[in-house]
Amino acid sequence: MYHSKIAGLGYYVPENVVTNDDLSKIIDTNDEWIQERTGIQERRHIVKGEDTTTSMGVKAAKIAIERSGVAKEDIDFVVFATLSPDFYFPGPGVLVQRDLGLRTVGALDVRNQCSGFIYALSVADQYIKTGMYKNILVIGSEVHSTGLDMTSRGRGVSVIFGDGAGAAVLSREEDLSKGILSTHLHSEGQHAEELIVKAPGMGGRWITDILADNDPDDESYFPYMNGQFVFKNAVVRFSEVINEGLQANNLQVSDIDMLIPHQANLRISQFIQKKFNLTDDQVYNNIQKYGNTTAASIPIALTEAWEQGRIKSGDTVVLAAFGSGFTWGSAIIKW
Repeated sequence: MYHSKIAGLGYYVPENVVTNDDLSKIIDTNDEWIQERTGIQERRHIVKGEDTTTSMGVKAAKIAIERSGVAKEDIDFVVFATLSPDFYFPGPGVLVQRDLGLRTVGALDVRNQCSGFIYALSVADQYIKTGMYKNILVIGSEVHSTGLDMTSRGRGVSVIFGDGAGAAVLSREEDLSKGILSTHLHSEGQHAEELIVKAPGMGGRWITDILADNDPDDESYFPYMNGQFVFKNAVVRFSEVINEGLQANNLQVSDIDMLIPHQANLRISQFIQKKFNLTDDQVYNNIQKYGNTTAASIPIALTEAWEQGRIKSGDTVVLAAFGSGFTWGSAIIKW
């Protein structure tokens, strides 16, 4: 049995900055309203034709691979988390394998939305622990901007999301006191339709239905979110899954050196920080700059925190996420 360690990290965000004031010119909203409810000041949106979910993932992956010291030829497997693939099928995992020029290794796509990176990390961790693979590339990447209702009708959701990608190279670690100590995954599908994109989908409205109806008022292909319900569930599940990870490793809250929560809403992060009595130095947030980048949010934040020297050797790092599904999870890492 082995542990897996994060050997390299990287992230990429588009250069196109979209501020709250920019959105107020096309949506009936304003900077004060957005910041009060979400904490977001700006986000990044791709320029069509310049970036895709896959291309951003590739750019983040190249940085992570270089920093890891692992040769591209030694990558054994790819796990790609996203809710916004370039194509309905195939998923972006195989496109990354192609675009990076990797060997004909396996590529797996994870569709767990905001908790996608935690799920992907857990899958990769299990492969390495069992000895099946030695080096695995894990990516979280999202393009939200091209799928949002950028009118006043969609303002409750569209102001929240941004585009970006983060990546990590997981490698075998023989010292069992280091690396990923444990991961914890959960789901509660009875609430799946509280945060959803209903169409296109084989079980309801497929492309042919949308085209046949040609209904300009059809909102089924835009994201829907019951914001208050999601918020109330998120703060409970975040707390539960963080405590679950700590207890599994005989750790106390005081042992947390860095908590990186999924960047869903700054108010959720602040609620959790206050509940666990953590200082600003123990929690990393960057939603103010990037908005909610779903599966990309944790690896982007983790990379930034590491780059800034806020994560050091020997630190206990906690990752936690909650999102559509409902799905949630945590990872406990000894750096």
